[in-house]
Formats: sequence, C-alpha cells, structure tokens
Amino acid sequence: MNRSVDWKKGMRAGLKTSWELSKIVLPIAFVIQVAKQTPVLGWVTESIAPFMSVFGLGGEAAIPLVLGNVLNLYAALGAMQAVDLTVKQAFILAVMLSFSHNMFIESAVCRRVGVATWAVITVRMGLAVVSALIINWTWAGGGEPIAQGVVAPVEHAHADSWGDILLTAFYVAAEGVLQLVVIVLPLMVVLQALKDVGFLDRVAQWIMPLLKPLSISGHGAIAMATGLFAGLFLGAGLIIQEAEERNFSKRDMTLIMIFLAACHAVVEDTLIFVPLGIPVVYLLLIRLLAAIAVTLVVARLLVNSGEEPLGQRMQRSS
Repeated sequence: MNRSVDWKKGMRAGLKTSWELSKIVLPIAFVIQVAKQTPVLGWVTESIAPFMSVFGLGGEAAIPLVLGNVLNLYAALGAMQAVDLTVKQAFILAVMLSFSHNMFIESAVCRRVGVATWAVITVRMGLAVVSALIINWTWAGGGEPIAQGVVAPVEHAHADSWGDILLTAFYVAAEGVLQLVVIVLPLMVVLQALKDVGFLDRVAQWIMPLLKPLSISGHGAIAMATGLFAGLFLGAGLIIQEAEERNFSKRDMTLIMIFLAACHAVVEDTLIFVPLGIPVVYLLLIRLLAAIAVTLVVARLLVNSGEEPLGQRMQRSS
C-alpha cells in the first residue's frame, strides 16, 4: 500500500525542534563566549586541565562534556563552537559525547524497561573514556582548527569594551544557532518522511537476522530500529510499549538497551557534528563496532540469567 509523506508536518516539526534547541544553544554559546573575555573561564579550565590532558584535551573541553551529559548534544555543540578546538580534539569530544550524553533522561528510560541504571551508565561512561584514550594515543593527525561550520562566519572586530564583548558574543552564538538550523530542519523533514513511508518497519525486517549473532530475540527488531533512528529519548514511548506488549525476557531487554545505550539516533547524533568538520563516518563506525562488542560480551555474561517476561515485572512495579 502506498503511503503519502506529510512534508508540511515534517517542516513544522523541524521548525519547532530548531526553535526549542536554539533556546538551549544560544544562551550557552553566548555565556561561554562572554566568559572567554573574563578571567573566570581561565580559572576553571586551568584547574581541570590536568585531568582533561589525559584525553588530549584542554580544560575548556570540560564545559561541553558536562553540558552534554547533563543536558544534551545540542547544548554540548553550542559549547564546542564557542571554544578553540583542533579537529582531533573535536573528534575525541564528539566520540565521548556520542557514548555519554543526556545521561539522566536516557538512563531513566532504561530503568523504566527494567535495565539497571548503573549498568547503562557504566557502559556509556566506560566506552567514552576508553575510546577517547585510544584515539588520543593512536591518531597523530587532526592538528588543524575545526571548521567554522556550514555557514560562513562573520569577521568580528576585536572587542575592547563590554558593549563590544556582548555584541560579539551574540553574533558568535547566533552563527552557531544558524548552523544548527541548517542541519536540524532538513533532518526532521527526512525523519518524518521515513516514518510516513514505513521505513522503520522495513528496517526492523532488515535488522531481525542481525539480532541472532547478538543473542537477541527477533521480537526486539522494532525496538532496535526505533532506538537506532529515533533515539532513546524520542523513541522511549515505542520502546516501552514494545517491552510491555511483547513480554521480552530481562536478558533480551538488557541486551537491546545496552546496544542502544552505545549506539542510538545514528542519523541525528552523527549529522549534528558535521559543522565541526570532523570525520563523522568514523564516528558512526566507532559507535556501531563498540555497541556490537559490548553487547556480545554482556550476552556471554547473561547466559544463565532468568527469563521471566519483562512485561509482567513492569506491570507489577507500575
């Protein structure tokens, strides 16, 4: 059966998402840009620098890391665009943030379907740390400054007064928002189209044979497809519904959520880093390979785990 695509709905969703995310990125980028003109940021970064240097990062890199974990990737992106980074440093941050972001909300989703919060956090933080160390030790390149983004930057005069500082900070923050909109708006339109034409259903069919090597039941295909494309946060409703209706075993649900904790929202979480000029294809490959490796290890550890249907436990606890 042919399905029509609601392009207007996708455009409205894109505009709404761009507006909501801009309200996060604009003030964060503005404050950081202003802080760069004061001693405050220097004091903070100098105190943190010894710890961040282990990953090949400066003290300023702690700001997007904290914002990304507490808030989301868009808040982290706003901070990354406001600090001076090389391509290698931006790539390390992007990999760390891809594994470890929006920790509170996404961990709550995992807990809702019966997966231990400590396990999810351990996997995500562990992958972030290990991947950053490996990239820092093995990649000798990436010393050039990051790209200015898909929108050409405006040359700003040197700020000598507070008026100039605030105006310059606003311009820089506005540039970051514009770059964000250029990515998010068409992305949301495409995601709406994929949903309207039933692409997620087809992806689930493609994914099903790949679940067997990971020791995951084929019933988890829809949940996996939802998490891969919509993410843990946006796809939470459908993932929880699948868990309740299909009565996944605790083992299956744990393996699904461990995989998605390491690799979810593969389109959105990859494309938002395009304005930085980093190798996003390698970013995606690292996430996929890490998710597969961790899931295989956890599957071995859970060979003899209990198989009580998860839906029954969720109903008892609600």
